[in-house]
Amino acid sequence: MEWAPGYTTSPNALNDIYVPATRIVESGGQAVAVESTSAAATAATAPTVSVNPGLRNASTGNVLSNTATTLIPLSTMARFVEESVATSVNHQDTELATTISFNLAEGETLASAREAIKTAEANIGMPTTVRGEYAGSALSAQQSNSQQTLLIVAAIVVIYIVLGILYESLIHPITVLSTLPSAGVGAVLALLMFKMEFSIMALIGVFLLIGIVKKNAILIIDFALEAERSRNLSSLAAVREACLLRFRPILMTTLAAALGALPLAIGFGEGSELRRPLGVAIIGGLIASQLLTLLTTPVVYMLLDKLRRRKADERHLSRASAEPT
Repeated sequence: MEWAPGYTTSPNALNDIYVPATRIVESGGQAVAVESTSAAATAATAPTVSVNPGLRNASTGNVLSNTATTLIPLSTMARFVEESVATSVNHQDTELATTISFNLAEGETLASAREAIKTAEANIGMPTTVRGEYAGSALSAQQSNSQQTLLIVAAIVVIYIVLGILYESLIHPITVLSTLPSAGVGAVLALLMFKMEFSIMALIGVFLLIGIVKKNAILIIDFALEAERSRNLSSLAAVREACLLRFRPILMTTLAAALGALPLAIGFGEGSELRRPLGVAIIGGLIASQLLTLLTTPVVYMLLDKLRRRKADERHLSRASAEPT
């Protein structure tokens, strides 16, 4: 038996259900009616219906009771409520899991969103059994940020190897790489000045700076080495002449690169907020390197050249002392 379909369209059909106010039990072959105290109390105020069920023993078929049974509405002793529940329960690694999505407000960065989420977690005071981790774009950004240092170190190592092969020396590539700290400091200061985070686009700008800035030192070192080898100039005279003659091409290439990155730094069109850190990092690094390269490169070149010549002289003296006179 079941309810007619017309009466089961909503939970309100439970209000039409009546239940017995007494329950019939069999004790020693006799039917005993035991009335519920709460049911009896509510039956006095609630509408009741008396029926004669004619209860029978399922095994013998004997009638257990022919007395009338009082029925009361189900709503007098029970109630139902409606509330929102999850349509499905997700698990991840045998643990209950749920996904909370968020969008960034205008002008906000992913780093600031992570800080806000961390603050909210601390204010809620979640138990230790509840833990959270990022997924999607937030996870990709977190992984890329953790690999930034490794990428920069790998780029510097590759550049050192290439320059060592080019100059056939282990000393002069260090002179070229000495120009990179000034560019990196300039890029970071420019980002801090405009209140921008060091995102993956800013990291790409630093990689571009590595290629643009080191050409300043390459122009000076190439000219100085050629002057030393062809005209037998001293290290000081060669690097001084290189700085004087290579100043204009260094300045022109720096201005060309900075003006090329200026539209990125200003920001036009769709997605300009993504490109602005790239342009700001390039321009800031170029300005800082241009101001410091012509001062630091000759000094580093002279120091490393003295170190290289001192080692060569010591090797020459050791070989000369071993030879018979």
